[in-house]
Amino acid sequence: MTDCPAMPLSLTDADRSMLAGDYGRATALAMRVVTRTAEAMGATSLLDIEGAHVDGCLYHGRAGLDFAERLADVDGEVAVTTTLNVGSLDLLHPGLVRMPPARAAHARRLMDAYVALGCRPTWTCAPYQLPARPRFGAQLAWAESNAIVFANSVLGARSERYGDFMDIACAISGRAPAVGLHTDAGRRATLVVRVEGVPERIGVSTAGLGALGHVLGKRIGNHVPVIVGLPPGLPEDGLKALGAAAASSGAAGLLHVVGSTPEAPTIDAVVTGRLDEIRIDLEDLRLGRDELTTTGARELGAVCLGTPHASVRELLALAAAVEEHGPPVVPMYVNTSRAVLEALGEAASSLEGAGVRVVTDTCTYLTPILGGIDGSVMTDSAKWAWYAPGNLGFDVVFGTTDECVRSAADGRIQRDDRFWDAG
Repeated sequence: MTDCPAMPLSLTDADRSMLAGDYGRATALAMRVVTRTAEAMGATSLLDIEGAHVDGCLYHGRAGLDFAERLADVDGEVAVTTTLNVGSLDLLHPGLVRMPPARAAHARRLMDAYVALGCRPTWTCAPYQLPARPRFGAQLAWAESNAIVFANSVLGARSERYGDFMDIACAISGRAPAVGLHTDAGRRATLVVRVEGVPERIGVSTAGLGALGHVLGKRIGNHVPVIVGLPPGLPEDGLKALGAAAASSGAAGLLHVVGSTPEAPTIDAVVTGRLDEIRIDLEDLRLGRDELTTTGARELGAVCLGTPHASVRELLALAAAVEEHGPPVVPMYVNTSRAVLEALGEAASSLEGAGVRVVTDTCTYLTPILGGIDGSVMTDSAKWAWYAPGNLGFDVVFGTTDECVRSAADGRIQRDDRFWDAG
């Protein structure tokens, strides 16, 4: 028995016109990227998209800058509403990022090039927190792993896991491969995950869901899981933490959570036939929490929150916690978007007045913001804890938001293991 040969990619007349250069050089280049990627993904056709989110505006080196400026130089322009992920600079707080001037200049040029292409200067990894967000069923080309899993899972929009170059190529052409998570068949669950013996206080908390997401990402591979056993009606901030962690430690692009995500009111809504099952219990979550902590020392150098970017609700909760426990005596940073900061209004001034350093347009695990830190960095974000040791070289302690705020006020790491008890 031999494998069936792959079907060739079928293009419309408009697709061929774009490839031929009838819509300009930038569109032709974008279509070359889209069609070659579609062939590699096994797609047999392309589809129209309604929006895109570009991750390529974060400066990693000259290749990304050259690609964006080449598109801009030949009058490239996005064909759909396109938001921009974090860049390498905080444009609202100049001087916060400690970067060599030449590299900072390149980072700014890259951000400017994407704005010149018609992208919205949103500078956030959480575009789903903007006032206008994709409708259920909308076809998208989103990059940034947490944004992809949130759009697919929580909004019920549709995007594959796209990255640099493909994101802007889809935005300019308005086309994406009709394959995988864009399709009905590709969104069906292929694995059942049963969460058992986890107290509700943990199952609804950001830290608990972050630890669960970390474990999930490592165990589900390329499956589309359906998760049963969590409390119904989970808040968006909790689902954000769950998806971001699963997309960091693994390759999650869509998580169905029975009773919380729109395509999974019941398990039967997303399951066809009998599927393999895995079980995750409280001990697994404790192990996940421990894996996200790289040191047992109590010396605290800083606290970093808001990865993915904090929502208005999270910032208000942070302000209340700081008021309860007292102002930080070590540097405390929270990452958020300029749109959320504006929506926060006067509360933003009180947060900063209490000693919390607000970071916009970028993120503290990506860019050199933390300086002169003596001790570990504490975070309530499984994503931050996963990436920061390798990116920044700091030891990290993972805890709840309340533990982070209490620790910042005390100047030493404070954690309450009773939170993770079965009772």
